[in-house]
Amino acid sequence: MTETYDFLFKFLVIGSAGSGKSCLLHQFIENKFKQDSSHTIGVEFGSRVVMVAGKTVKLQIWDTAGQERFRSVTRSYYRGAAGALLVYDITSRETYNALTNWLTDARTLASPNIVIILCGNKKDLEADREVTFLEASRFAQENELMFLETSALTGENVEEAFLKCARTILNKIESGELDPERMGSGIQYGDTTVRQLRQSPQAGSAQGREQCNC
Repeated sequence: MTETYDFLFKFLVIGSAGSGKSCLLHQFIENKFKQDSSHTIGVEFGSRVVMVAGKTVKLQIWDTAGQERFRSVTRSYYRGAAGALLVYDITSRETYNALTNWLTDARTLASPNIVIILCGNKKDLEADREVTFLEASRFAQENELMFLETSALTGENVEEAFLKCARTILNKIESGELDPERMGSGIQYGDTTVRQLRQSPQAGSAQGREQCNC
């Protein structure tokens, strides 16, 4: 059965190695924790159709390797992304300190308008926390990011992170701030939307004008 959707959004999952990016993606797609997770080599891919504000949206998600040696490979996937989950591990100050570099990459290589949500992952490991909620919250505010703490293990806030990002993109399309027709927007119209556009009265009258040579 072919999937029908109103929009397709290209998403990235970025951040340092070991922050739990692949586990977040797996939890979102499969609804379960990825037990045998090893470091991603290059880029992995997943997709899921979700309902957002009454619209059917297909999220096409690229999970990028966090290790420095794969940086040149993963950077090529940034182009034309509409949204991103910027992930750090709340038990690792090192992954938090690297956020600025990842953010710069996303905004320069993907698009200055990319919608980003900061995710403090491994929320279930509260006893080992090295980064406070308040500190990360301030970082998010200063850099105009949305922010949630997540747990790929328990599933807490995982779905909400992806949906919150998708909802913001949708709002920006509706307000005219984002144009799906623009090259590299990371947004595509699905079959249903294209059909509606073609059936709209304006489209009909334009077609009429094209056929009439007067």
